Amino acid sequence: MADRILMNEYKTLSQEKWVNVDLIDEDITNWSVALMIINPASLYYGGYFKATMTFPENYPYSPPTFQFDRPLYHPNIYPDGKLCISILHQPGEDEQSGEAASERWSPVQRVESVLLSIISLLDDAECSSPANVDAGVLLRKDRKAFKKRVQEDVQQSKQDVPAGFVLPTHESTVKRPQPEKVVAAEDDDFWNDSGAEDEDFGGSDTDGMDQEEFGEDEGEDAEDREEREDREDEEDEEDKDEDEDMVD
Repeated sequence: MADRILMNEYKTLSQEKWVNVDLIDEDITNWSVALMIINPASLYYGGYFKATMTFPENYPYSPPTFQFDRPLYHPNIYPDGKLCISILHQPGEDEQSGEAASERWSPVQRVESVLLSIISLLDDAECSSPANVDAGVLLRKDRKAFKKRVQEDVQQSKQDVPAGFVLPTHESTVKRPQPEKVVAAEDDDFWNDSGAEDEDFGGSDTDGMDQEEFGEDEGEDAEDREEREDREDEEDEEDKDEDEDMVD
C-alpha cells in the first residue's frame, strides 16, 4: 500500500513548480527533494534547497525522515541538516516536549503537507527549543546579521540547480487572468438610435418637396381640376373676344 500511495503523491508533486522531486536509484521510498522558495517576502526567496526524504515501510502510519543536503543556518535545523519539526515526530502526544497529537504526524498527512510546513518553518522559526542554539540566539539578537547569513545559504543553494533548469519566480507562477474575448453584441436599439426616423428610413427622395417643385396639379381631385379647366377656357374665350374687338 505504501508504494501505491507514494507513487500517486510523487506524480502529483512532479506537476508543482515550487518543488523538484526525483527518485533515488528508482526507489519509491527514497526521494531527492528540492524546495524552491517563490514567496518574495521570504528571507529565503530564490533558494533551491535540496534534501533527502526516506519513507518507512508502513507509511503513512509512520512519518518519513527529512534531511537537507546542505545544512541551513536555522534555529530548527541541526548542523548535519536534519530537521526538527513537530509534523515529522511520531504520532501521539509527547508529555516531555508538550507537543499535542494534532501537531505531530498522523496518517492523514501527506508529503505535500510536510513540505509546505517546512517552507513555513523557514520564516517562522521556533526559537524556544532550537536545534541550532547559535542560530536561535542570532535571530533573536541581530536579525540583520541573521538575514545576511541566510542570503549566503541562498546563494550556495543555487550551486545545486541542475544544468538548464530555470528557477521559478513569483511572477512566473502567478496565474494571470486571460483577457476576455470581445464579442460584438447586437444592439437592439441600434436602428432606433441611429437618427433615422421611420418616415425617413427607406422613404422617397422627393419627400418634403413643395407642391410647386413636385407638380402644381399634385393634390387636386378630379372635380377641382375640371372647374379649373373650365375657368381657363372661359378666360381664353374672353381674351379672344377682346382681341377681335380690337381688330375691328
